[in-house]
Amino acid sequence: MLVAAAVCPCPPLLVPEVAAGAAAELDAARSACTDALGVLAASRPDLLVVVGPAEQSGRGAHPQGARGSFSGFGVDVHVRLGVPQAPGAEAERVLPPSLAVGAWLLQRIGWADAPIEGLGVGEPLAPERCIQVGRDIATRAARVALLVMGDASACRTLKAPGYLDERAAPFDAEVARALGAADVTAVEELDAELAYELQASGRAPWQVLAGAAEGAGLSGALLYEDAPYGVGYLVATWS
Repeated sequence: MLVAAAVCPCPPLLVPEVAAGAAAELDAARSACTDALGVLAASRPDLLVVVGPAEQSGRGAHPQGARGSFSGFGVDVHVRLGVPQAPGAEAERVLPPSLAVGAWLLQRIGWADAPIEGLGVGEPLAPERCIQVGRDIATRAARVALLVMGDASACRTLKAPGYLDERAAPFDAEVARALGAADVTAVEELDAELAYELQASGRAPWQVLAGAAEGAGLSGALLYEDAPYGVGYLVATWS
């Protein structure tokens, strides 16, 4: 059963070495992520699953100890998804960037509260499939927690990665409202096509969360909402 979730953005810029001179611009987001992870720890989970956007679904499962790297972003920073349970137990395939950011956040606070697994979710995965994945995750242990990585739209300004789209701000506002209220139905009903057009990488992971949260009766809190660089970043907790 899902007992808690933290929703965090997944830009590699959260890692100060990647952001370099602009690192301070995301200090508030990092602080909010730390607070959200505290909610996960307080829930005393038996299992933590980190879910984030990836190029493919299904094959995107990563065991505890899986490696991640930010070398592709020009810095020599490496992370692990928790401590390997046994030598050689971690997969050879490296974590996708979204899960590497999640691993960095967990490593930053010294997570040792529960076993960890990672799951990459293909961004085009249909909502009903995402929801079913979430339902399946919720049955994995008596007390399951989720760290859900993903960004809102990338079209909030003229200089945004997806240029300015007038639909972006209303879309992000509804996502922020739904995540802040732990509104399972609203998250399940997010428009996948619109999310794709707005380059909102979090849509599929958020709908995995919604599927996992069905019937759990969780309440939500929105800890951070902003759009630096024209990309919507949200931090929320469900508990």
